[in-house]
Amino acid sequence: MSLSPDVGAVSAAHPHHRHGWWWKTLLVGFVLWVVTIIVTISTLNTNLVPTIILLGSFLVPFTVVLFVIERVTGSVSTMQLIVAFFVGGILGVLGASLLEADLQSGAAVYVVVGFVEEFVKGVLLVVVGWRVRPKTATQGALLGATVGAGFAAFESAGYAFNAAITSRGIDLPSLLQTEVVRAILSPVGHVLWTAILGAVLFGASHGRARFRWSWATVIAYVVVSVLHGLWDSNSTISTLLAFVVTGTPFSALRNGYVPASLAGVATTLYVIGLLVVSAIGVVVLVSVLVRYRRRAAAAAATGDPGWDGTPAPHALG
Repeated sequence: MSLSPDVGAVSAAHPHHRHGWWWKTLLVGFVLWVVTIIVTISTLNTNLVPTIILLGSFLVPFTVVLFVIERVTGSVSTMQLIVAFFVGGILGVLGASLLEADLQSGAAVYVVVGFVEEFVKGVLLVVVGWRVRPKTATQGALLGATVGAGFAAFESAGYAFNAAITSRGIDLPSLLQTEVVRAILSPVGHVLWTAILGAVLFGASHGRARFRWSWATVIAYVVVSVLHGLWDSNSTISTLLAFVVTGTPFSALRNGYVPASLAGVATTLYVIGLLVVSAIGVVVLVSVLVRYRRRAAAAAATGDPGWDGTPAPHALG
């Protein structure tokens, strides 16, 4: 992949920008998903279950890719984004599964999972973005969102499959509930965490041909891994808080099940926890983008796009 010697050509918007395909696809895909459910129920045709799983698991993540395609600039091609979504997603879940295979259950397992999965996605992001020009925080956030969306799609498909298959046969209500919840949460899960990491990674390399080592990237990795761990452990945390808030003794926990009297409180705290973690992630992403945008503007004003005396972007090829 070669760079155009003309900076304007590199920075030019793609011809497919701002066509709104992402929300159109989301709307049409949702209708198709609902129609497939209706036909499945009315015909009792279990051959349609994989279609429900694929549509429900991939619809929202793939619309994220279309959203990115309509906004990405520079040398990133549509094919690169599609490959990052599918190949990155497959390799991401495979790598995470191998690294997490020997993890023992415990209080810290969610945090460890967060560090493992964000590491895998971070490596894939570096590979995908190695030759991307220009490197900016916005480009990094968009590419990071793409890799995260691929991971989320394949992971959601696995959860949906497990929810559907039971000893009594196919549990369609459980499958649909799993898909709806994960579809709603996917933009503020894997997509958001990897977008933050990508924004910092690319922002620290602004105006350069290759990635630049920066402690900011390490800090970003730790932050998103912790947020990921808090997100995954929110169910456990909300349950414990429900006991504390209501003054219920932990001895009331029977065989791992929360008493019916605490279910409503635990659910409320669970939703609040997700909202808090999501809000923190959004604030972090916006802050990172604003910070690097200001640094880029200041560097351009002083004639130092590389921030450290390195050549300007037109000399990167």
